[in-house]
Amino acid sequence: MSKRVLVVSSSFRRHGNSDLLCDEFVRGAKDAGNVVEKIFLKDYKINFCLGCGVCNSTHKCVQKDDMEALIAKMLEADVIALATPVYFYAMSGQMKTFIDRTVPRYEEISEKDFYFILSAADSSKENMARVIEGFRGYTEDCLSGAKEKGIIYGVGAWQAGEIKSSPAMEEAYQMGKNV
Repeated sequence: MSKRVLVVSSSFRRHGNSDLLCDEFVRGAKDAGNVVEKIFLKDYKINFCLGCGVCNSTHKCVQKDDMEALIAKMLEADVIALATPVYFYAMSGQMKTFIDRTVPRYEEISEKDFYFILSAADSSKENMARVIEGFRGYTEDCLSGAKEKGIIYGVGAWQAGEIKSSPAMEEAYQMGKNV
């Protein structure tokens, strides 16, 4: 059965390491017959959350940017892959802002399968634990019924394109293929 897959790439470097891993995940998911959309956060206007609390009762953000359309894409998806380069042992600011801005409708982002895609210059998967815990704080503690299905650790890649020689490329393809 075909699934709707949304891949969210938060790198500012198109064809950077985390973005290349996204492309392999997308290729695998498409090869398996799924309907796949990749969004590149850099292409969207996403403001910081104001913390005003209006959305708690209205379920709409007071800001007029691209986030409402992106949340709609999340709601339509069966599978969501969140991808980030790792900066100073944390997810990118773009990814964190994206997650923060799902507040108006986060309770509706339920029963989804999630994959996490990371790229980092550090070669230790263990050192990526803080990033994974950040993602899990969102998916496990905030989203009802979200299921973590896999993590792709693209470690040991600093310069754009270095990830191409990593086993993480094949892992990304295979995870995409098996969504």
